[in-house]
Amino acid sequence: MRAPAFVRSGALAVAVAGAQAMPSLVSEARAFEPKREENTAVYEEVWRIVRDKFYDPKLKGLDWQALGDKHRATYQEAKTDAQRSAAINDLLGELGVSHTHHYTKDETAYYELADIFAYPLRRDIPKHFSGGKVRYAGIGMFTRDIGGKPFVTATFPGLPAERSGILSGDEIVSADGKPFHQIASFRDKIGKKVTLKVRRAQSAETQDIVVEPQWIDPGETFEGALRDSARIIEVNGKRIGYVRVYSYAGSEYQQQLEAVLSEGKLKDADALVWDLRDGWGGAHPRYLSMFNTYGPTLALTGRNGTTNLVGYRWGKPVAMLVNGGTRSGKEVLAYGFKKNGFGQVVGERTAGALLAGTAFLLSDGSLLILAVEDAAVDGERLEGVGVAPTIEVPFDVRYAAGKDPQLDRAVAVLADGA
Repeated sequence: MRAPAFVRSGALAVAVAGAQAMPSLVSEARAFEPKREENTAVYEEVWRIVRDKFYDPKLKGLDWQALGDKHRATYQEAKTDAQRSAAINDLLGELGVSHTHHYTKDETAYYELADIFAYPLRRDIPKHFSGGKVRYAGIGMFTRDIGGKPFVTATFPGLPAERSGILSGDEIVSADGKPFHQIASFRDKIGKKVTLKVRRAQSAETQDIVVEPQWIDPGETFEGALRDSARIIEVNGKRIGYVRVYSYAGSEYQQQLEAVLSEGKLKDADALVWDLRDGWGGAHPRYLSMFNTYGPTLALTGRNGTTNLVGYRWGKPVAMLVNGGTRSGKEVLAYGFKKNGFGQVVGERTAGALLAGTAFLLSDGSLLILAVEDAAVDGERLEGVGVAPTIEVPFDVRYAAGKDPQLDRAVAVLADGA
């Protein structure tokens, strides 16, 4: 009898037995199993995982067998990893839900999500990452393809992109004379210089910006970026604090935030702008308790004089920034923040991407994120709906040259009322 193969789902190992291991079920399963061919092995792997693990056992009423057949031909005709991934995502797109996507090693999201799901993937990561450590060569920025062109949507404080002068809104035209790619442009170039051609204004000539890639550890990078994003903006004699949470996929980010507010750069601020735009979710609803001033804060001081706060509360005015990249657990925070009237929610409607997902490292090392649980907040589904801001401020990031009208509006609101 062949030993079962294992697929990691959350913290659980789910056995997927081979046909020889379950002879009594072979005849029943064969009608629903697509023909496995060597050149479609990964495609069939994705098809089966969705069939067996997707949160809706009825698969949204779709004929999953027929859809598998429909998109398999495109997958078979694909010549590159990007084309094969696109075919898989066309199949996944039939489900019409968030937290369901295929990623390759040529995308920064692949590494960020592999790190976020490092615990459930702990037995598979050493097979696909040198030294068992998730990292990639990069310069520390978020980019988004808009109209077929890559634009910078954020740079991480203190990392090469920001240090070299790259601004949000910049169009990255090329890297060392070749089309820009999130990973390929910096792969194998640690410690070397890469020349980016950047267009800052739509009608402007390009300018050369030289960057030196470094190893990016996603978790450490997001935590450091949160801490280093904190700054004071002085307006009308008031000190408005600002901090950005790039990822909320772990309690360490909330701990870092509370440290910044209670004893760090923002402890003496008169008000706070809490930026939850873009990046990754994962936030727990309890994080909102720091804005509930009715709760107690316990201070524990040891003999060395170090004080730790339990149940920290921010009792000053606060505004939240959101946009179409605010997703998942961050949307839960936006919903609760708005519902409880903790402050103004400034920006654009959130992504409407609230399902519980998990990760699967596939046999070729690519990554599948799959929605495995439905989600509702106070009985309300935000999936496909999102959270509307209380103050809407549209923002087209293209060629913004570092300007940020959403942040400017939030600061003005707090300066007038703080």
